[in-house]
Amino acid sequence: MNTGPRLRRLIRTSAALTALGAGSLTLAACGSGTGDDGKVHVAASFYPMAYLAQQIGGDRVEVQNLTQPGTEPHDLELSPKQTGELSEADMIVYLKGLQPAVDEAVEQSGVKNVAEATSFTTLEKHGTDVHGEEGHEHGGHDHGDEGHDHGHEGHDHGDETGGDPHVWLDPVRYAEVAEGVGAQLQKADPDHKDEYKKKTDALVKRLGKLDQEFEDGLKGKKTDTFITTHAAFGYLAERYGLHEEAVAGIDPESEPSAARMKDLHDIAKKDDVDTVFFENNASDKTAKTLAGDLNLKTAVLSPLESVKNPKTQDYFSVMHQNLTALKTALGAQ
Repeated sequence: MNTGPRLRRLIRTSAALTALGAGSLTLAACGSGTGDDGKVHVAASFYPMAYLAQQIGGDRVEVQNLTQPGTEPHDLELSPKQTGELSEADMIVYLKGLQPAVDEAVEQSGVKNVAEATSFTTLEKHGTDVHGEEGHEHGGHDHGDEGHDHGHEGHDHGDETGGDPHVWLDPVRYAEVAEGVGAQLQKADPDHKDEYKKKTDALVKRLGKLDQEFEDGLKGKKTDTFITTHAAFGYLAERYGLHEEAVAGIDPESEPSAARMKDLHDIAKKDDVDTVFFENNASDKTAKTLAGDLNLKTAVLSPLESVKNPKTQDYFSVMHQNLTALKTALGAQ
């Protein structure tokens, strides 16, 4: 099973082996941790991972995002070509449990330098069923690693361990992942470790500022509950004393049950909810149906699994759009 990508790599590089000899090719491709062009070739599983690699690596890296802009990461399937190319990367940055095809390909790749996001932070379970009264006892947000329980009963989403993978939507956890990616990049290319360390520190500082902007921006909110079609915002809700009620689970295209819709009707009335959020890469049909039934507004809240226009959007610009949307919906402005 492990021979597939390696065999493809051997075929593609056979001419170079003949011309240069196995020893010199190994030195050029692997010994320095960089490719023939002097750059570290990084394969990233989807946008939040690619963004970290690019921001920390700068001109020293060449980043390949395995998930094309505007596509749904959860359903990603890798072509044989992509799987083969993955084994040629100098470094892989991915998040285990979100994309099974990537998890399997990484295991087969044989790449030495791997930064796996969930190993740098803590994962928690976030349910999507109706909350009890205890779910409102938030008590503010904690900037440490330990989260608090919202009193949810019901199903969890994420990988087989039950952990919610959407850690990048919490700037504090995302900063922890950034530090881990930066440290792994320093190992992959030690000749430029000081540069990577400097860029990592700068990114972590920006994320700290973003965290403060969310905290300040959501003060004075009239309600702490928001409804979304995609259960992606558990960490963000936890961080800022909010309460996410998701129409469906991890799959934004899944259809909710009639019982779940009834629950959401009750929650919207009880918690003074006036907006149903949907994501820009998925259908807004369910959100509009629910909003129409209750005479509510609809708005976009991006899970930032991808961006449609990488040249004009990035993690920070979309997160600021999310903050503005939440402030409006929760009555914080």
